[in-house]
Amino acid sequence: MRRTRLAGALTAVIALALTATGCGGGNTPAAPSAAAHPAAAPDRVEPLPSPGSPRLPVTVASADGRRVTVDSAERIVPLSGSLSEIVFTLGLGDRVVARDVTATFEQAADLPVVTRAHDVSAESVLSLRPTLVLAESTTGPAEAVAQIRDAGVPLVVVPAAKDLDDVGTRIDDVAAALGVPAAGTALRERTAERLDAVREKIPAHADRPRVAFLYVRGSAAVYLLGGAESGASSLLEAAGAVDAGKESGLEKDFTPITSEALAAAAPDAILVMSKGLESVGGIDGLVKIPGVAETPAGAARRVVSVDDGVLLNYGPRTDRVLASLVDQLYGEGK
Repeated sequence: MRRTRLAGALTAVIALALTATGCGGGNTPAAPSAAAHPAAAPDRVEPLPSPGSPRLPVTVASADGRRVTVDSAERIVPLSGSLSEIVFTLGLGDRVVARDVTATFEQAADLPVVTRAHDVSAESVLSLRPTLVLAESTTGPAEAVAQIRDAGVPLVVVPAAKDLDDVGTRIDDVAAALGVPAAGTALRERTAERLDAVREKIPAHADRPRVAFLYVRGSAAVYLLGGAESGASSLLEAAGAVDAGKESGLEKDFTPITSEALAAAAPDAILVMSKGLESVGGIDGLVKIPGVAETPAGAARRVVSVDDGVLLNYGPRTDRVLASLVDQLYGEGK
């Protein structure tokens, strides 16, 4: 329960930070190291070429313990950026009528923002007459979720993502609720193949770098060091790295950054979200956070950044996240 609250709190902070910065997708991340990196590719999802049409009605198991019958997928409201990404990649983006502020990819940019992760506006959602609402187990507040359900709208809850093993399950769950299980299978297999292809690019004899995941928001004075339950461990380990926070004994999601905690983690590289890096003034500002400059990563100014909208989504674009980590950790000059 405590872990869920911590994860929920982080989701809310991310959503508020995205709102404050006006993040709407297509932004080029701040440079992840002292050397310049190529401009980021457009922030887009890649729909399946042949998604198929929903075959409804279907009755599916919801993560809140209910059985939900879906009669129509004509007007879909996903209540998180990650769920929006899956719906669009399944090829049903033209049926989505609203978005959460964390849906930052280009195809969703013109949709009205009706919710901000842990600040769901039931009235705004219901005003769009949805025929299906997709939520995560950490979506809230609970009262708003209940209000949507009590209005008679089919609401399917998907378990929150924690690691790479959740990617395929989440795709299958969303596809089942939309009545396109075959498309779900195709997308799950495509995503797994792409993740495997990235793993094959990790240098076989490379030393395993120690990487600390820092969640920073300079504008909100939020400076956190990720631990075992931050959500980044699975990605770092898949990239052949060691999660320095987890390895140093941090068992919970996040802990405030201190010089002592960073010294214990002793990271060779630091992973941050691109907007977070921007919010502290880039690498120059990051190394001014107490304790950062004294780490091997800070001394070498070795910083890896990934766009906020995809880093912890664990969805169809996670192979891109993993590829970016591998490139930045083992690329030329690293």
